[in-house]
Amino acid sequence: MTVCISGSHRLLAVATVLLAIAASDASAAESSCADATQRIPQRSRLAIGAAQFVTEVAGMTEHDRDRAIRDQLEAGNLPAFLRRASAVDVDARLGDGERVRLTLCVLPDYLSIGSDDDNLLIPMSLDAALSVGALFGFALPTPRIVDLIYRQASVHLAPQPLPPGDRMRSTAYYLEHDAMVRQQREAFGARPGELTAGHMKDVVISTRLRSQPGHVAIYGWHRSVDSPIQPLSTVHGARYADYSHGVRLVSQRVYVNGEARSLFDVLADPRLSRLLSDEGPLQLAGEWFVRVSPPISGE
Repeated sequence: MTVCISGSHRLLAVATVLLAIAASDASAAESSCADATQRIPQRSRLAIGAAQFVTEVAGMTEHDRDRAIRDQLEAGNLPAFLRRASAVDVDARLGDGERVRLTLCVLPDYLSIGSDDDNLLIPMSLDAALSVGALFGFALPTPRIVDLIYRQASVHLAPQPLPPGDRMRSTAYYLEHDAMVRQQREAFGARPGELTAGHMKDVVISTRLRSQPGHVAIYGWHRSVDSPIQPLSTVHGARYADYSHGVRLVSQRVYVNGEARSLFDVLADPRLSRLLSDEGPLQLAGEWFVRVSPPISGE
């Protein structure tokens, strides 16, 4: 029996197939990232919330507070919504015409301390960020990865700068900015755990740090696609962190055409690196500003 399909029905059928393919691709990407956070320690039932943490660090020096932040995160004191990685995909053709699909697994938001109901976006030094990331099996993004995350985020929050000055590094400013972000998120009806971007600058990987050891690289705070407030900067020392600095982690395991690869191997690859970096191939092995976690058993 021959089935005739009218023009409108044919278009509907094609659209249905394309939607099914897109849904299948999205499902496959999310599946790839399903176990990306398995190294993050479980949060103890005795873990403190953000409110108590703020009380405990009151009066501490910035250095001691940073140590406390690292200790809390490395003990697994972060919200459950940060334990579900989001997939960020890159579909591109390389110079030789080969089509490549690359999937990054990223945390849906910047690192926070506390529970789902009592948490605080928490800036930290470069050393603390690298230490926490390596323990979790993650790394810091490049500026290009920050752009990719912003493009694919389902929630875009607007930057909300506070008056500059010495208070920028205070816990009080951390609290004030976090409250502003929370209010904006609620106004948009956005839920924690959705891929969210725009509300903080990123601590990033950059080859500039080779010539400026002891510094931190910052980039982002997007107002719109390709329009960050903060261009790539290495002005501040590595211990510096203010209320606007967020730590977004990217899994050290990425997928190239479905095959698991090391993020650092991809960044060093002359062909693939351009998908994730505007600084050319990044030979990061042995760099002080990159820490690589030990491989997961079975990799």
